[in-house]
Amino acid sequence: MTLNTRRSDEAFRRAADVMPGGVSSPVRACSAVGAAPVFIASGAGPRIRDLDGNTFIDYVMSWGALAAGHAHPKVVEAVRKALEAGSSFGAPTVRETLLAERIREAMPAVQQVRFVTSGTEAVMSAVRLARAATGRPGILKFEGCYHGHADALLVQAGSGATTFGTPSSPGVPAEVTRHTLLARYNDLESARRAAEANRDALAAILVEPVAGNMGVVPPAPLFLEGLRDLADRTGAILVFDEVMTGFRIARGGAQERYGVRPDLVTLGKVIGGGLPVGAYGGRRDLMRLVSPVGPVYQAGTLAGNPLAMAAGIATLDLLVEPGAQQALEAAGHRLGIGLERAAASAKIPVQVQRVGSMLTVFFRAGPVRDWNEARASDTKAFGTFWRGMLARGVYLPPSQFEAWFVSLSHGEGEIDRTVESAAEAFRQPDAV
Repeated sequence: MTLNTRRSDEAFRRAADVMPGGVSSPVRACSAVGAAPVFIASGAGPRIRDLDGNTFIDYVMSWGALAAGHAHPKVVEAVRKALEAGSSFGAPTVRETLLAERIREAMPAVQQVRFVTSGTEAVMSAVRLARAATGRPGILKFEGCYHGHADALLVQAGSGATTFGTPSSPGVPAEVTRHTLLARYNDLESARRAAEANRDALAAILVEPVAGNMGVVPPAPLFLEGLRDLADRTGAILVFDEVMTGFRIARGGAQERYGVRPDLVTLGKVIGGGLPVGAYGGRRDLMRLVSPVGPVYQAGTLAGNPLAMAAGIATLDLLVEPGAQQALEAAGHRLGIGLERAAASAKIPVQVQRVGSMLTVFFRAGPVRDWNEARASDTKAFGTFWRGMLARGVYLPPSQFEAWFVSLSHGEGEIDRTVESAAEAFRQPDAV
């Protein structure tokens, strides 16, 4: 089966003439799966439509941001009202306070919050704050965890950097990354060794509490608790990067699901309902170091943008409606179990790993606990599977090392159709 992609192909050629690789973010180019990108024209609920009129069940969901689905009427109406009142002011609005209050209510670790415009900016700002609070330069991060493309953090990163074989990017001076320490995800002893050897210089322990940028890798039992203890013993600031997990794997994010309280939290994606947004927050004593109250400078022209705040408020309100979180969990469970059964029936060795409404199908036998095990996956087989699913009307993240996302709009019909498509793609991987 072959898709008609004539208009997308022409759009890609035109885009490549004026943008590097024809895209605004590398993984979108789809080169890791041996394909060219389809250009999206519209989305509604769990589906998207491309320029050629092909429709797909979407599991990218703007990389997890669209927990309510595409163009949810309540989100659209909230943004419409905000836009009619003015798109940006560069001055405070009440919507910022309303969204901050919703975040604080859901996450006890967040006593105060500062809005920014991306997850990268949120993590960069949290690291600066941790360094200022401790008077130390060191950052401990984990192999395969991606925290945005700030220079000091682009070391052994997952996701797009992994996909393109550049875990460390040219253009990042060695002097910038010499304070970045690496440990193995889910290996508490490796974190202890790195922290203890640098305890007088360690400002922050930075972690994705559920890794989602080498594929979905949940924390091992007592791993997060061990990091909390390690931060307490060394005087470092524990930072949870919940840009992906916040409001998605539980209303209160990973800190609620696993019962571990960080000092600082970074957020994005869901809190903007699909519009550009980021935030960092945490203990009041730490946040009061941020300008204009304290000396740590951080600013942004479009920070707290009224449209993003409106979309975020509407989205978070949908996620607290009765049964919403349970529906996300149930949808993720139904999809994960269905994919496991489809692969087993076809005798295809895959490992389906899920936390809440995010999952990854790793093309390998056995569980994935860290970056070394993730990269042992068969990326060629995943690329074949990806193309087969696209041809059957299912749009997946175009990388083995990314998370799939379900939304409130994914019903049993969409999920069952996805599982049927996967069963066909597993059985006939070359029939596209």
